[in-house]
Amino acid sequence: MSVPYEAVAARRELTVVSDDGTRIHVEEYGRSDGPTIVLSHGWTCSTLFWAPVVRRLAADFRVVAYDQRGHGRSAPPATRRGYGTGVLADDLEAVVTAVVPDGERAVLVGHSMGGMTIMAASGRTAVTDRTAAVLLASTGSGRLLGSTQVLPSRFGPRAIRRAFHRQLLTSRLPLGPVTPLSRAALKYGVLAAGATREQVAFTARIVHACRARQRSAWGRVLAVLDLDAEAAALAAPTAVLVGSADKLTPKVHARGLAAVLPLCAGLTELPGLGHMTPIEDAAAVDTVIRRLAADHLTAGGVTSDDQTAVSPLALPAEEEKSA
Repeated sequence: MSVPYEAVAARRELTVVSDDGTRIHVEEYGRSDGPTIVLSHGWTCSTLFWAPVVRRLAADFRVVAYDQRGHGRSAPPATRRGYGTGVLADDLEAVVTAVVPDGERAVLVGHSMGGMTIMAASGRTAVTDRTAAVLLASTGSGRLLGSTQVLPSRFGPRAIRRAFHRQLLTSRLPLGPVTPLSRAALKYGVLAAGATREQVAFTARIVHACRARQRSAWGRVLAVLDLDAEAAALAAPTAVLVGSADKLTPKVHARGLAAVLPLCAGLTELPGLGHMTPIEDAAAVDTVIRRLAADHLTAGGVTSDDQTAVSPLALPAEEEKSA
């Protein structure tokens, strides 16, 4: 495994207790005095997922990443009530309150379920007061089963494909050991056709570490996701990023988000890439994060005076209609 796909040693680790008592594992990297970036990972992942991006940011920023509840080193929910977008928002609120001092702000970056977490927290004062800007990467606000393309349209009626995708999200079957077959399946589902062997191996290492019970429980949450109102209420300048070949959250979601965000700070479509954009093209993700930080943060993490966001990118008429 080459350096980009190795874990980054944390400068500090801490445990944050969420509203319902769930213990959330948090790691800090980089400069203690730099502008703060908070990273929120997606379904079946962990803080390790962000290693390629953290490695790029650490020299210039204070980077904070945390394990979503039931992932990585964070505790699983104690009851069924501990699953849902509301508790994800509780966890994010607890994290940013712990790591972003009063009067300072951070750039929040969410990938997949991590982006949904940020959307779910759009009405939380403790979060919005500490947010300078947002990046939503490879994510959507709802209707995932109807748009997911893991099983293409040529494989039967829409109802059959919806049932397959629901089973894919909610299955409690263990993934088992990483094998050539499982790597090939994972590459097909969440990575680009041109993903490197190292990228596939790194993704498999992360996803296979997620416990089957937690994977299934969070998959049930995603199957009925509805955060349209919360996405439209995001008050901070928000950039959107997606791989054009993303099968789990296709680009229709990114375009929809760009259209409804009050302060859209641009839409970036990465040609040919899949769902795991921070792994597949960490440089592109780093570029967008740095642009948001330059536009909306000063060295101390205080929001800049200029709160004007970039207008959404114009789409060709035929693409706009399809979105």
